[in-house]
Amino acid sequence: MSNLAIKVNDLGKQYKIFGEVNRYQTLREKITETLRSPLKNLLNPTGSESFWALRNVSFDVERGLVLGVIGKNGAGKSTLLKMLSRVVEPTEGRAEIHGRVGSLLEVGTGFHPELTGRENVYLNGAILGMKRSEIDKKFDEIVAFSEIEQFIDTPVKRYSSGMYMRLAFAVSAHLEPEILIVDEVLAVGDAEFQKKCLGKMSDVAGEGRTVLFVSHNMSAVTRLTKECIILEHGKMTRRAPSAEAVDYYLSHGYEKGGERSWIADEIPSDAYPFKPIALRVMNTKGQVVDSVRSIEPLTLEMEYSLNAPITGLRVGIYLMTVRGDYVFTSFDTDDPEQFSRHTERKAGHYISRCTIPADLLNEGRYTLGVNASVFRVKRYFQDANAVVFNVNPTGAPGMHWVEPRQGVTRPRLDWQIVEK
Repeated sequence: MSNLAIKVNDLGKQYKIFGEVNRYQTLREKITETLRSPLKNLLNPTGSESFWALRNVSFDVERGLVLGVIGKNGAGKSTLLKMLSRVVEPTEGRAEIHGRVGSLLEVGTGFHPELTGRENVYLNGAILGMKRSEIDKKFDEIVAFSEIEQFIDTPVKRYSSGMYMRLAFAVSAHLEPEILIVDEVLAVGDAEFQKKCLGKMSDVAGEGRTVLFVSHNMSAVTRLTKECIILEHGKMTRRAPSAEAVDYYLSHGYEKGGERSWIADEIPSDAYPFKPIALRVMNTKGQVVDSVRSIEPLTLEMEYSLNAPITGLRVGIYLMTVRGDYVFTSFDTDDPEQFSRHTERKAGHYISRCTIPADLLNEGRYTLGVNASVFRVKRYFQDANAVVFNVNPTGAPGMHWVEPRQGVTRPRLDWQIVEK
Protein backbone atom coordinates (compact mmCIF):
# COMPACT_ATOMS: atom_id res chain seq x y z
CA MET A 1 0.00 0.00 0.00
CA SER A 2 1.30 3.45 -0.94
CA ASN A 3 2.38 5.76 1.87
CA LEU A 4 1.01 8.79 -0.03
CA ALA A 5 -2.13 10.51 1.17
CA ILE A 6 -2.23 13.08 -1.66
CA LYS A 7 -0.56 13.06 -5.07
CA VAL A 8 -0.92 16.14 -7.30
CA ASN A 9 0.28 16.19 -10.92
CA ASP A 10 0.23 19.36 -13.05
CA LEU A 11 -2.99 20.58 -11.46
CA GLY A 12 -4.58 23.70 -12.95
CA LYS A 13 -7.80 25.67 -12.78
CA GLN A 14 -8.97 28.23 -15.33
CA TYR A 15 -11.82 30.66 -14.71
CA LYS A 16 -13.81 32.85 -17.08
CA ILE A 17 -14.18 36.57 -16.41
CA PHE A 18 -17.31 37.94 -18.02
CA GLY A 19 -17.45 41.53 -19.16
CA GLU A 20 -20.17 43.92 -18.13
CA VAL A 21 -23.44 43.38 -19.98
CA ASN A 22 -25.55 46.38 -20.96
CA ARG A 23 -29.08 45.08 -20.42
CA TYR A 24 -30.66 48.16 -22.02
CA GLN A 25 -28.65 48.30 -25.26
CA THR A 26 -30.78 49.34 -28.21
CA LEU A 27 -30.75 47.58 -31.60
CA ARG A 28 -28.95 50.58 -33.15
CA GLU A 29 -26.26 50.47 -30.42
CA LYS A 30 -25.79 46.72 -30.85
CA ILE A 31 -25.42 47.02 -34.64
CA THR A 32 -22.96 49.94 -34.26
CA GLU A 33 -20.85 48.01 -31.72
CA THR A 34 -20.78 44.92 -33.96
CA LEU A 35 -19.69 46.95 -37.00
CA ARG A 36 -16.93 48.65 -34.98
CA SER A 37 -15.34 45.41 -33.83
CA PRO A 38 -16.77 42.53 -35.88
CA LEU A 39 -13.84 40.15 -35.34
CA LYS A 40 -13.92 40.60 -31.55
CA ASN A 41 -17.67 39.93 -31.41
CA LEU A 42 -17.34 36.90 -33.68
CA LEU A 43 -14.50 35.26 -31.74
CA ASN A 44 -15.74 36.20 -28.26
CA PRO A 45 -19.49 36.87 -28.39
CA THR A 46 -19.89 36.69 -24.59
CA GLY A 47 -17.20 39.29 -23.93
CA SER A 48 -15.47 36.97 -21.49
CA GLU A 49 -11.79 36.62 -20.67
CA SER A 50 -10.02 33.75 -18.96
CA PHE A 51 -7.31 33.53 -16.35
CA TRP A 52 -5.47 30.70 -14.63
CA ALA A 53 -6.00 30.75 -10.87
CA LEU A 54 -3.64 27.77 -10.57
CA ARG A 55 -1.41 26.00 -13.08
CA ASN A 56 1.30 23.32 -13.28
CA VAL A 57 1.22 22.54 -9.56
CA SER A 58 2.70 19.18 -8.55
CA PHE A 59 3.55 17.78 -5.11
CA ASP A 60 3.11 14.70 -2.91
CA VAL A 61 1.95 14.54 0.70
CA GLU A 62 2.89 11.52 2.78
CA ARG A 63 0.49 10.08 5.33
CA GLY A 64 0.76 11.85 8.68
CA LEU A 65 2.45 14.97 7.28
CA VAL A 66 1.20 18.42 8.25
CA LEU A 67 1.79 20.59 5.17
CA GLY A 68 1.41 24.36 5.17
CA VAL A 69 0.34 26.31 2.08
CA ILE A 70 1.39 29.97 2.13
CA GLY A 71 1.21 32.84 -0.31
CA LYS A 72 -0.30 36.28 -0.81
CA ASN A 73 -4.01 36.84 -1.41
CA GLY A 74 -4.84 35.67 -4.93
CA ALA A 75 -1.92 33.23 -5.10
CA GLY A 76 -4.25 30.25 -5.61
CA LYS A 77 -4.28 28.72 -2.12
CA SER A 78 -8.05 28.44 -1.72
CA THR A 79 -8.46 27.23 -5.30
CA LEU A 80 -6.00 24.41 -4.63
CA LEU A 81 -7.82 23.31 -1.48
CA LYS A 82 -11.22 23.45 -3.18
CA MET A 83 -9.98 21.12 -5.90
CA LEU A 84 -8.47 18.72 -3.38
CA SER A 85 -11.78 18.78 -1.48
CA ARG A 86 -13.69 18.04 -4.72
CA VAL A 87 -15.62 21.31 -4.45
CA VAL A 88 -14.48 22.41 -7.93
CA GLU A 89 -13.23 20.39 -10.89
CA PRO A 90 -9.69 21.00 -12.17
CA THR A 91 -9.30 22.33 -15.70
CA GLU A 92 -6.19 20.24 -16.22
CA GLY A 93 -4.00 17.81 -14.34
CA ARG A 94 -4.86 15.18 -11.76
CA ALA A 95 -5.05 14.83 -7.98
CA GLU A 96 -5.22 11.50 -6.17
CA ILE A 97 -6.66 11.46 -2.64
CA HIS A 98 -6.13 8.31 -0.56
CA GLY A 99 -8.38 8.51 2.47
CA ARG A 100 -11.46 10.15 3.92
CA VAL A 101 -11.32 13.95 3.58
CA GLY A 102 -12.69 16.53 6.02
CA SER A 103 -12.65 20.10 4.75
CA LEU A 104 -13.05 23.43 6.45
CA LEU A 105 -12.95 25.90 3.57
CA GLU A 106 -15.52 28.58 4.32
CA VAL A 107 -17.88 29.30 7.16
CA GLY A 108 -20.89 27.02 6.76
CA THR A 109 -19.44 24.83 4.00
CA GLY A 110 -21.32 21.53 4.03
CA PHE A 111 -24.05 22.82 6.38
CA HIS A 112 -27.71 22.91 5.36
CA PRO A 113 -29.15 26.21 6.62
CA GLU A 114 -32.61 24.78 7.36
CA LEU A 115 -31.26 21.94 9.51
CA THR A 116 -30.35 22.33 13.17
CA GLY A 117 -26.81 22.15 14.47
CA ARG A 118 -27.49 18.62 15.73
CA GLU A 119 -28.80 17.48 12.34
CA ASN A 120 -25.85 19.04 10.53
CA VAL A 121 -23.39 17.16 12.75
CA TYR A 122 -24.96 13.88 11.64
CA LEU A 123 -25.19 15.06 8.02
CA ASN A 124 -21.49 15.92 7.93
CA GLY A 125 -20.60 12.61 9.55
CA ALA A 126 -22.64 10.74 6.93
CA ILE A 127 -20.88 12.67 4.15
CA LEU A 128 -17.58 11.54 5.63
CA GLY A 129 -18.83 7.94 5.47
CA MET A 130 -19.25 7.43 9.21
CA LYS A 131 -21.85 5.22 10.84
CA ARG A 132 -24.43 6.75 13.14
CA SER A 133 -22.96 4.85 16.10
CA GLU A 134 -19.55 6.43 15.43
CA ILE A 135 -21.08 9.91 15.36
CA ASP A 136 -23.03 9.18 18.57
CA LYS A 137 -19.76 8.47 20.40
CA LYS A 138 -18.28 11.81 19.28
CA PHE A 139 -21.39 13.98 19.51
CA ASP A 140 -21.07 15.22 23.11
CA GLU A 141 -17.39 15.97 22.59
CA ILE A 142 -18.17 17.98 19.44
CA VAL A 143 -20.86 20.06 21.13
CA ALA A 144 -18.70 20.69 24.20
CA PHE A 145 -15.79 21.84 22.04
CA SER A 146 -17.99 24.19 19.98
CA GLU A 147 -19.42 25.80 23.15
CA ILE A 148 -22.86 26.27 21.56
CA GLU A 149 -24.80 23.68 23.59
CA GLN A 150 -27.67 26.13 24.09
CA PHE A 151 -28.23 26.48 20.33
CA ILE A 152 -27.50 22.97 19.07
CA ASP A 153 -31.19 22.41 18.19
CA THR A 154 -31.54 25.78 16.45
CA PRO A 155 -31.46 25.94 12.62
CA VAL A 156 -27.98 27.00 11.60
CA LYS A 157 -29.34 29.75 9.35
CA ARG A 158 -29.83 31.69 12.60
CA TYR A 159 -26.21 31.20 13.69
CA SER A 160 -23.72 34.03 13.67
CA SER A 161 -20.53 33.56 11.64
CA GLY A 162 -18.67 32.81 14.87
CA MET A 163 -21.16 30.08 15.86
CA TYR A 164 -20.93 28.58 12.35
CA MET A 165 -17.16 28.55 12.70
CA ARG A 166 -17.17 26.88 16.10
CA LEU A 167 -19.47 24.05 15.07
CA ALA A 168 -17.87 23.57 11.64
CA PHE A 169 -14.38 23.25 13.11
CA ALA A 170 -15.58 20.96 15.90
CA VAL A 171 -17.21 18.63 13.36
CA SER A 172 -14.21 18.60 11.03
CA ALA A 173 -11.68 17.98 13.80
CA HIS A 174 -13.60 15.39 15.83
CA LEU A 175 -15.14 13.14 13.18
CA GLU A 176 -11.65 11.81 12.46
CA PRO A 177 -11.15 12.21 8.70
CA GLU A 178 -7.89 10.69 7.52
CA ILE A 179 -7.07 13.95 5.70
CA LEU A 180 -8.01 17.32 7.19
CA ILE A 181 -7.98 20.36 4.87
CA VAL A 182 -8.22 23.74 6.63
CA ASP A 183 -8.38 27.11 4.89
CA GLU A 184 -7.95 30.52 6.52
CA VAL A 185 -11.26 30.35 8.37
CA LEU A 186 -9.96 30.44 11.93
CA ALA A 187 -9.87 34.22 11.58
CA VAL A 188 -13.64 34.20 12.11
CA GLY A 189 -13.43 33.04 15.71
CA ASP A 190 -12.24 35.08 18.67
CA ALA A 191 -8.65 34.85 19.89
CA GLU A 192 -9.49 32.38 22.66
CA PHE A 193 -11.27 30.02 20.28
CA GLN A 194 -8.47 30.34 17.70
CA LYS A 195 -6.03 29.19 20.35
CA LYS A 196 -8.31 26.28 21.18
CA CYS A 197 -8.58 25.31 17.48
CA LEU A 198 -4.82 25.45 16.98
CA GLY A 199 -4.38 23.21 20.02
CA LYS A 200 -6.85 20.72 18.59
CA MET A 201 -5.11 20.78 15.21
CA SER A 202 -1.84 20.07 16.96
CA ASP A 203 -3.51 17.04 18.61
CA VAL A 204 -4.86 15.90 15.22
CA ALA A 205 -1.38 16.16 13.70
CA GLY A 206 0.06 14.24 16.65
CA GLU A 207 -2.38 11.40 15.96
CA GLY A 208 -0.72 10.81 12.59
CA ARG A 209 -3.46 12.24 10.39
CA THR A 210 -2.62 14.22 7.27
CA VAL A 211 -3.31 17.96 7.43
CA LEU A 212 -3.18 20.69 4.77
CA PHE A 213 -3.22 24.09 6.44
CA VAL A 214 -3.56 27.46 4.73
CA SER A 215 -2.89 30.55 6.81
CA HIS A 216 -1.43 34.07 6.70
CA ASN A 217 -0.48 33.61 10.34
CA MET A 218 3.17 32.64 10.10
CA SER A 219 3.36 31.83 13.80
CA ALA A 220 0.61 29.22 13.43
CA VAL A 221 2.29 27.85 10.29
CA THR A 222 5.66 27.39 11.96
CA ARG A 223 4.10 25.82 15.07
CA LEU A 224 1.76 23.38 13.35
CA THR A 225 3.41 22.34 10.09
CA LYS A 226 6.55 20.40 9.22
CA GLU A 227 6.85 21.51 5.59
CA CYS A 228 5.37 24.29 3.47
CA ILE A 229 4.75 25.01 -0.17
CA ILE A 230 4.76 28.61 -1.41
CA LEU A 231 2.33 29.71 -4.13
CA GLU A 232 2.75 32.85 -6.21
CA HIS A 233 0.43 33.90 -9.05
CA GLY A 234 -0.98 30.38 -9.27
CA LYS A 235 2.43 28.67 -9.47
CA MET A 236 4.28 26.68 -6.82
CA THR A 237 7.62 28.41 -6.32
CA ARG A 238 9.15 26.49 -3.43
CA ARG A 239 8.78 23.59 -1.00
CA ALA A 240 10.88 23.47 2.16
CA PRO A 241 10.81 22.78 5.91
CA SER A 242 8.40 25.26 7.51
CA ALA A 243 10.94 27.52 9.25
CA GLU A 244 13.00 27.79 6.06
CA ALA A 245 9.92 28.38 3.89
CA VAL A 246 8.56 31.10 6.19
CA ASP A 247 11.93 32.88 6.29
CA TYR A 248 12.14 32.70 2.50
CA TYR A 249 8.56 33.94 2.12
CA LEU A 250 9.12 36.91 4.41
CA SER A 251 12.51 37.89 3.02
CA HIS A 252 11.82 37.67 -0.72
CA GLY A 253 9.26 40.40 -1.13
CA TYR A 254 6.18 38.22 -0.81
CA GLU A 255 5.15 40.52 2.02
CA LYS A 256 6.50 44.04 1.61
CA GLY A 257 8.58 45.19 4.56
CA GLY A 258 7.73 48.41 6.35
CA GLU A 259 4.34 49.08 4.78
CA ARG A 260 1.25 47.16 3.72
CA SER A 261 -1.44 48.69 1.52
CA TRP A 262 -4.70 46.94 0.70
CA ILE A 263 -6.50 47.08 -2.63
CA ALA A 264 -10.23 46.54 -3.03
CA ASP A 265 -9.90 42.88 -4.09
CA GLU A 266 -8.01 42.06 -0.88
CA ILE A 267 -10.73 43.38 1.44
CA PRO A 268 -13.49 40.88 2.31
CA SER A 269 -17.06 42.07 1.77
CA ASP A 270 -17.99 41.50 5.41
CA ALA A 271 -15.38 44.10 6.48
CA TYR A 272 -17.91 46.83 5.59
CA PRO A 273 -18.06 49.59 6.71
CA PHE A 274 -14.40 49.29 7.77
CA LYS A 275 -11.95 49.83 4.90
CA PRO A 276 -8.23 49.28 5.63
CA ILE A 277 -5.88 51.54 3.67
CA ALA A 278 -2.33 51.00 4.95
CA LEU A 279 -0.25 49.83 7.92
CA ARG A 280 3.19 51.44 8.30
CA VAL A 281 6.36 51.17 10.36
CA MET A 282 8.10 54.56 10.62
CA ASN A 283 11.35 55.85 12.13
CA THR A 284 11.86 59.00 14.18
CA LYS A 285 11.91 61.10 10.97
CA GLY A 286 8.48 59.86 9.94
CA GLN A 287 9.89 57.74 7.08
CA VAL A 288 8.50 54.31 6.22
CA VAL A 289 11.27 51.80 6.92
CA ASP A 290 11.75 48.05 7.06
CA SER A 291 14.66 48.26 9.51
CA VAL A 292 14.77 50.21 12.78
CA ARG A 293 17.39 50.70 15.51
CA SER A 294 16.55 49.17 18.86
CA ILE A 295 17.85 52.26 20.68
CA GLU A 296 15.33 54.53 18.91
CA PRO A 297 11.54 54.66 19.22
CA LEU A 298 9.46 53.53 16.24
CA THR A 299 5.97 54.54 15.21
CA LEU A 300 3.23 52.21 13.97
CA GLU A 301 0.25 53.71 12.18
CA MET A 302 -2.88 52.17 10.75
CA GLU A 303 -4.75 54.24 8.16
CA TYR A 304 -8.37 53.34 7.42
CA SER A 305 -11.76 54.77 6.56
CA LEU A 306 -15.30 54.10 7.73
CA ASN A 307 -18.16 54.24 5.26
CA ALA A 308 -20.66 54.23 8.13
CA PRO A 309 -20.44 54.79 11.91
CA ILE A 310 -19.27 51.92 14.17
CA THR A 311 -19.92 51.81 17.91
CA GLY A 312 -17.26 50.21 20.09
CA LEU A 313 -14.64 49.86 17.34
CA ARG A 314 -11.09 49.07 18.41
CA VAL A 315 -8.12 48.91 16.05
CA GLY A 316 -5.17 46.91 17.30
CA ILE A 317 -1.83 45.38 16.46
CA TYR A 318 -0.22 42.01 17.16
CA LEU A 319 3.57 42.03 17.26
CA MET A 320 5.29 38.66 16.77
CA THR A 321 8.67 37.30 15.88
CA VAL A 322 8.80 35.55 12.51
CA ARG A 323 9.11 32.28 14.44
CA GLY A 324 5.71 32.81 15.99
CA ASP A 325 6.46 34.16 19.48
CA TYR A 326 3.98 36.83 20.53
CA VAL A 327 5.65 39.98 21.85
CA PHE A 328 2.51 41.96 22.71
CA THR A 329 -1.01 42.95 21.64
CA SER A 330 -2.27 46.52 21.87
CA PHE A 331 -5.49 48.35 20.88
CA ASP A 332 -6.08 52.05 20.26
CA THR A 333 -8.82 52.20 22.92
CA ASP A 334 -6.97 50.35 25.70
CA ASP A 335 -6.94 53.62 27.65
CA PRO A 336 -10.39 54.12 29.26
CA GLU A 337 -10.38 57.83 28.37
CA GLN A 338 -9.73 57.05 24.70
CA PHE A 339 -12.44 54.38 24.80
CA SER A 340 -15.00 56.88 26.16
CA ARG A 341 -13.99 59.59 23.70
CA HIS A 342 -14.27 57.29 20.67
CA THR A 343 -17.22 55.11 21.69
CA GLU A 344 -18.77 55.84 18.31
CA ARG A 345 -16.55 56.49 15.33
CA LYS A 346 -18.43 58.35 12.65
CA ALA A 347 -17.95 57.79 8.93
CA GLY A 348 -14.67 59.32 7.81
CA HIS A 349 -10.93 58.93 7.29
CA TYR A 350 -8.79 57.90 10.31
CA ILE A 351 -5.25 57.08 11.42
CA SER A 352 -4.61 55.11 14.63
CA ARG A 353 -1.00 55.66 15.68
CA CYS A 354 1.21 54.41 18.53
CA THR A 355 4.89 54.50 19.50
CA ILE A 356 7.06 51.59 20.66
CA PRO A 357 9.63 53.06 23.04
CA ALA A 358 13.37 52.83 22.52
CA ASP A 359 15.39 50.05 24.16
CA LEU A 360 12.54 47.54 24.13
CA LEU A 361 12.89 45.11 21.22
CA ASN A 362 15.81 42.72 20.80
CA GLU A 363 17.48 42.28 17.44
CA GLY A 364 15.66 40.13 14.92
CA ARG A 365 12.87 40.03 12.37
CA TYR A 366 9.31 40.80 13.40
CA THR A 367 5.85 40.57 11.85
CA LEU A 368 3.01 42.96 12.56
CA GLY A 369 -0.64 41.94 12.36
CA VAL A 370 -3.68 44.22 12.49
CA ASN A 371 -7.20 43.71 13.81
CA ALA A 372 -10.34 45.86 13.67
CA SER A 373 -13.23 44.60 15.77
CA VAL A 374 -15.96 45.26 18.29
CA PHE A 375 -15.21 43.13 21.34
CA ARG A 376 -17.20 39.87 21.30
CA VAL A 377 -19.59 41.30 18.69
CA LYS A 378 -17.86 41.32 15.31
CA ARG A 379 -14.42 41.21 13.74
CA TYR A 380 -14.47 43.51 10.74
CA PHE A 381 -10.96 42.93 9.44
CA GLN A 382 -7.78 41.04 10.29
CA ASP A 383 -4.45 40.56 8.57
CA ALA A 384 -2.26 38.42 10.82
CA ASN A 385 0.93 38.98 8.84
CA ALA A 386 0.63 42.44 7.32
CA VAL A 387 4.09 43.97 7.75
CA VAL A 388 7.61 42.63 8.24
CA PHE A 389 10.50 44.65 9.67
CA ASN A 390 13.94 44.21 11.22
CA VAL A 391 15.39 45.52 14.47
CA ASN A 392 19.08 46.50 14.37
CA PRO A 393 20.81 46.26 17.80
CA THR A 394 23.65 48.70 17.09
CA GLY A 395 24.28 50.70 20.25
CA ALA A 396 22.05 48.48 22.40
CA PRO A 397 23.14 47.55 25.96
CA GLY A 398 25.82 44.86 26.09
CA MET A 399 26.93 45.15 22.47
CA HIS A 400 30.57 45.15 23.61
CA TRP A 401 30.07 41.39 24.04
CA VAL A 402 29.62 39.60 20.73
CA GLU A 403 26.84 37.26 21.76
CA PRO A 404 23.14 36.91 20.92
CA ARG A 405 20.81 37.86 23.75
CA GLN A 406 17.91 35.50 24.50
CA GLY A 407 14.35 36.75 24.40
CA VAL A 408 12.36 39.21 22.31
CA THR A 409 13.07 42.24 24.50
CA ARG A 410 16.37 43.95 25.25
CA PRO A 411 15.58 46.62 27.87
CA ARG A 412 18.09 49.16 29.13
CA LEU A 413 17.74 48.56 32.86
CA ASP A 414 19.09 50.87 35.55
CA TRP A 415 21.72 48.70 37.27
CA GLN A 416 23.64 49.71 40.37
CA ILE A 417 26.82 48.09 41.68
CA VAL A 418 27.39 48.64 45.38
CA GLU A 419 30.46 47.55 47.28
CA LYS A 420 29.97 46.77 50.98
